[in-house]
Amino acid sequence: MKLYRAKDYKDMSRKAANIISAQVIMKPDCVLGLATGSTPLGTYQQLIDWYNKGDLDFSETKSVNLDEYKGLPKDNDQSYYYFMYNNLFKHININLDNTNVPNGMEPDSEKECSRYEQVISGLGGVDLQLLGLGHNGHIGFNEPAQAFEKTTHCVDLTESTIEANKRFFASIDDVPKQAYTMGIQTIMKAKKILLLVSGEDKAAILRDALCGPVTPQVPASILQLHNDVIVVADEAALSKMPK
Repeated sequence: MKLYRAKDYKDMSRKAANIISAQVIMKPDCVLGLATGSTPLGTYQQLIDWYNKGDLDFSETKSVNLDEYKGLPKDNDQSYYYFMYNNLFKHININLDNTNVPNGMEPDSEKECSRYEQVISGLGGVDLQLLGLGHNGHIGFNEPAQAFEKTTHCVDLTESTIEANKRFFASIDDVPKQAYTMGIQTIMKAKKILLLVSGEDKAAILRDALCGPVTPQVPASILQLHNDVIVVADEAALSKMPK
């Protein structure tokens, strides 16, 4: 595991964008595993900036997203497809046919999860998987549990995750209660994993994930067992790491 210390969010975003850029330049037809949320926004903005300057070409790149709310159509402004399209895809020259997000409108969970696993394996797996870190240690929507969920599955979101997401919706009743997400095993199959963490509010859970026991109660702790993980975190997020 490599740990890169960033001064602040902007520096973290730039360092992360450098790592993703190198992947795209070295393997133009690579498969990027992408994440949503506030953490990767600066990274996506940096990639867009470099694309606009002519430094990056995404025409052969393929992508698979970690997760999607169940029950939200692609054009809902809180869906993760909508997020990815408006914050990255429409600003670069990636072929939209090469982008993949779980289909939140498929009511048959087993059918959709099986389909998405086939999509990932059909692409030859993920070359670089981008991850954020939830306050409870979740990666994707893999919540704290009694066991590590293996493959893509439908998850019942915890009260804390629903509470954290309610600011994006008109009321807490509108927040989806389920999501489709890559499983821990699916994530761990990625050839390289890039974990981004920013802010003092993530300091305790980052310490637990990287330095504590590997336990499904802290899903991100499984990353300790992967052979190629890069963590880019700012000073605030690293403030509780052992000296």
